[in-house]
Amino acid sequence: MKNTEMAQKIKELRSRKGFSQEQLAETANINLRTVQRIEAGETEPRGDTLKRIANALNVVPDELIDWAEQDDKEFLVFLNISALCFIVFPLLGIIVPLAIWMLKKDKIRNINETGKRLVNFQITWCLVVFLLYALVLISVMLNMSIPLPNLSEHSNGRVEIIMIIPVFYVINGVMILINCIRCYYRKKVFYQPAFGFLR
Repeated sequence: MKNTEMAQKIKELRSRKGFSQEQLAETANINLRTVQRIEAGETEPRGDTLKRIANALNVVPDELIDWAEQDDKEFLVFLNISALCFIVFPLLGIIVPLAIWMLKKDKIRNINETGKRLVNFQITWCLVVFLLYALVLISVMLNMSIPLPNLSEHSNGRVEIIMIIPVFYVINGVMILINCIRCYYRKKVFYQPAFGFLR
């Protein structure tokens, strides 16, 4: 972690508590110059100093360490791969990435943008797939045909719809894999088409 990231977190927490640098140094029982050097990003608190500052700010040391957004392309790749759970059950393609995203929200660079785009795409995909399933189910229950263009007179449209559904599964999988590669090379994810459910 860069010293500047730790410095920003400590400054932010100190400001929230309404402490001056002097008050933080006094409460943490450390030298004022140490606080100044830490907040300037010249040094990073470790061991006992880290514990003292964390105690003075009413946080655990891990919160200071984990706060700063880290550049973790492997985690972003993992976040995208987690959406492949849609293969087991479509809603898992939303639930699993959403849970993983919330777990590391604001801690990894670009995770919020990646998470929103991924989840928006998965929600859109689920709605389309469920509508196709519903269309087939309703046509069976009401014993009616589905009006599709270029439909032969002997077909009721159900088979055609059922044959389209695997294509949507393939599209979803391909989009996930493409975006895993994009994340690995630190490029922005591209999930389209998708409605902006999460902004």
